[in-house]
Amino acid sequence: MVVSEVAHVPRNSALSVDIRQLRYTIAAADYRSLRRAAEALRLKESTLSRCVRDLEAELNVVLFERSRAGVRATVAGAAFIAGARRVVQEVEGIVSTAKAAGRGEAGRLRLGFYNSLSAGNLRATLFDYAQRFPMVEIRAVEATRERLFDDLAIGVLDVAIVTGDPTAGKNQALALWSERVLVALPEDHPLASQEVVNWADLKGETFLTGEHDPGPDVHDLLIAYLATPGDRPKVVKHNVSQANIKALVGLGYGMTLVSDACLGAHYAGVVYREARDSKGGCRIGYAAHWSGDNANPALTPFLKLLRERYPALRDPD
Repeated sequence: MVVSEVAHVPRNSALSVDIRQLRYTIAAADYRSLRRAAEALRLKESTLSRCVRDLEAELNVVLFERSRAGVRATVAGAAFIAGARRVVQEVEGIVSTAKAAGRGEAGRLRLGFYNSLSAGNLRATLFDYAQRFPMVEIRAVEATRERLFDDLAIGVLDVAIVTGDPTAGKNQALALWSERVLVALPEDHPLASQEVVNWADLKGETFLTGEHDPGPDVHDLLIAYLATPGDRPKVVKHNVSQANIKALVGLGYGMTLVSDACLGAHYAGVVYREARDSKGGCRIGYAAHWSGDNANPALTPFLKLLRERYPALRDPD
């Protein structure tokens, strides 16, 4: 059976039934009257009656028993109408999905990142987006900054949310939020008893970082706050995930730096303390990056949501 929205055009020996015929036949069965069905559809009764008879002729099946009281579906008619309902619902769903996809309200969005989703603004943003656009499937990609930017360039990724300077790179970029820099340290460390840790107190400590992002960000912060001429912080790099870096902290192998986004995940033996100096706390900024050539309709509503939630990168009050 060929189902289309166009007029009846026979093709070879295949049946050609259009959606209009199916809708009219369903209405006749529901109202049990051609007259009442025509009124509901705002048609002439003769138009609806002729459409149903043409369908019966096409199928070579009597769909309705007709009487002065109205119409009643035959056994064959009842079977056909049950199938017709499914077809109409499916076609309407396809049309609705296509229109939603064109508006960016359905489809797929490929999002790249390398920071934790256990807490923080990225988690909240994804939750908000899922509530607003439940028909859009999010495909998450966790990778290094370099890999994410490569994927943006070749169209494998729609948007990447990473730390660092939003003006860096060849992509379009939008500054988003900033988060506090925290020290993750063993719960039995002497500094764990303090609510806030001073950067000066961290000199001489061993810091653990990953080989991949956000490891380089952690290393840069350590150099910025702890390095002095002739004295650099002790940094031990491990080729493991960020989760296992924190696990190593809990085992007493050292400390590491994290942001607010990590606070939702618990690691045995690990506590978090904000790092401060005489000027106050330290924050790290996040930005969204995407290709200006990206034609995915789902990207536009996502970027609009980001602009609504984070109208400007600013420090807290």
